Amino acid sequence: MSELQLKELEAQIAELKSQLTGDMFADMEIRDQIHNLEMKLKGVKPMDSSIDCIGCGS
Repeated sequence: MSELQLKELEAQIAELKSQLTGDMFADMEIRDQIHNLEMKLKGVKPMDSSIDCIGCGS
């Protein structure tokens, strides 16, 4: 992943975090998007998985 792509992911995460309200139910979708972006940023795959995660797209 290039430096530019990393910065874009970090910017998207920061933007989503600024939209959090503190209401767990209202924030659920935003937190899911943040989680997906952070997994892409860190190159993380689900445990015991040799293939990319279909559920979250990482």
